[in-house]
Amino acid sequence: MRTALRLVVAVVTMVVLVVGGFAAYIAWSFSTASIDTIGKVDFDRPLVIPPLAKSTVDAKGVRTFDLSMQAGETDLGRGGATRTWGFNGAFLGPTLRATRGEQVRVNVSNRLDETSTVHWHGMHLPAAMDGGPHQAINPGGTWSPHWQVDQPAATLWYHPHPHGETAKHVYRGLAGMFIIDDANDVALPKTYGLDDFPILVQDKAFDGSQLDDTHGLFQSAGILGDTVLVNGTPGPFLDVVTERVRLRVLNGSNARVYRFHFDDNRAYAVVASDGGLLPRPVETRELLLSPGERAEIVVTVRPGDRTVLQSTPPFVDTNRFTGDTDRLDILELRGAATLRPSPAIPSDLAPAPDLSDDPVSATREISLSGSNTNFGKMDMERVDVVSRLDTTEVWDVTNSDGQAHNFHIHDVQFQVTRYAGGPPPAVLAGWKDTIFIAPNESVELRMRFADFADANNPYMFHCHLLRHEDQGLMGQFVVARPGEAVGGIHVPGHVDHVAGSEPSDGHARHAD
Repeated sequence: MRTALRLVVAVVTMVVLVVGGFAAYIAWSFSTASIDTIGKVDFDRPLVIPPLAKSTVDAKGVRTFDLSMQAGETDLGRGGATRTWGFNGAFLGPTLRATRGEQVRVNVSNRLDETSTVHWHGMHLPAAMDGGPHQAINPGGTWSPHWQVDQPAATLWYHPHPHGETAKHVYRGLAGMFIIDDANDVALPKTYGLDDFPILVQDKAFDGSQLDDTHGLFQSAGILGDTVLVNGTPGPFLDVVTERVRLRVLNGSNARVYRFHFDDNRAYAVVASDGGLLPRPVETRELLLSPGERAEIVVTVRPGDRTVLQSTPPFVDTNRFTGDTDRLDILELRGAATLRPSPAIPSDLAPAPDLSDDPVSATREISLSGSNTNFGKMDMERVDVVSRLDTTEVWDVTNSDGQAHNFHIHDVQFQVTRYAGGPPPAVLAGWKDTIFIAPNESVELRMRFADFADANNPYMFHCHLLRHEDQGLMGQFVVARPGEAVGGIHVPGHVDHVAGSEPSDGHARHAD
């Protein structure tokens, strides 16, 4: 009897301790979830400007770049060397730059001990050159994609895309910008490193001096760090020597959504989004960018100015575990005592997206929920959507659950025709390839599939919160010629499988 009583007491005590401990963990997690670095960052390091990648041009006019993925160590301000990965160096990569109409080739060598890929985010190019999970580069291997640059001037970027490992590879430092120029570009600041700067924003968490790539129990979106790096620089400042400065802002974080503004509430002009220049500059005091999105802003600076680019809570709700309550200092701009004059920002920048009058060949419904699309969890051997060359489609994309998602599609830039139940705001009036979708909201996107058809090599569409992508919130599509059968995809060592020549019932509605 006493033995049984002792056993009951022991079990009850253990349950109380476990429940109490879990409750204490929840309370601790909640109390430490919010991050506030406003006024706490010592802006004591000059902003590192990634070098322009060296290239050669052969007799046929092909511009060739060389990139090497490699491991190294970097001073990230933690009192010791941090183990990192980079392209052509220890952390991040050089800025690739090419002009519309050029033929380019990039020789990508993998000197890591893990298989990876390199995806050209925002680039219009053949599927076999896209650098998705099917174009794997094994350790010691080299991949040499080549294509003609044929899209408007824009700020793009490159990063790994190995299935299930993208978050880790990007977080460790494999990322860089790819700038496209156009001979007919408008009069905006454009001298790299003088009045035109890449601003690659990433948040990091640390365990001592090393990157911490773990995430809390309640952080379903992924890692949310308390240290913000710009171009890999902690506590950065930028000396400004011209009256206006163009900042090519890239949210290169794994999970964090930023709402960018300046601490003195100054207005600035948004002149470009993911796919290039907006029709007209948009004056604003704040701008929301989710992972993978880009925006080019032009900031007017006065002599002797000091102003800090910050991020305020991105949403109106108060979910501490998704960064919704975080306040962050990011970059200080320091105006010189005397500033060189800058031209006024043109009132007209570029033609607006022009797909609204195109015949629509299919309207597709895509939903994002947890780690699945409505086609299921990502399957490397399954094609979810078959689009036809030289057709225009409408994709209705819905965030079907209560957490933040965004949506990125490879190869094409899209026109946003409806956003959260209404017309898109002016900052979404240009070409886009990545877009934030609030919980339980939808967007309507219109896109045209042109130039490249390959029924055997797929492109991706996915959430660009990288943990969501790795967990399976991604699908595959191919672009096929009209009437062309789709029998499978090239996956060495795997059985080819396709979901069907067209999506299953309910996924597409075709025009007559």
